Amino acid sequence: MLSNLKSFLVRDNVLALAVGIIIGGAFGKIVTTLVDKLIMPVIGMFLGGLNFKGLELKIGESVIGYGEVIQAIIDFIIIGIVLYFLLKAAGQKPGPPDPTPSEALLAEIRDELRKVK
Repeated sequence: MLSNLKSFLVRDNVLALAVGIIIGGAFGKIVTTLVDKLIMPVIGMFLGGLNFKGLELKIGESVIGYGEVIQAIIDFIIIGIVLYFLLKAAGQKPGPPDPTPSEALLAEIRDELRKVK
């Protein structure tokens, strides 16, 4: 049982997933700090000094902190935008990929057939 657990844990996809989760958590902290300390104060300044975290709705004894929900939604949108551009940049290659050996051979055959005509 321990050897099966070890083989499961050392697979590339499990290790990559663990690294991704750790980096994602750290990235989330960075984005949250960026939103809390830079973006939201600027947005609040344009809205007349409004602090989103302080927005609450009191109903009787209950307090609904909808400002923190707005803050979390803005965090999510910013993380989504950054990840979109990172993944888009990672997927782009500087040029077309090199042809495989069979594609190169087929191109040579095509070129020779064009010369014959």
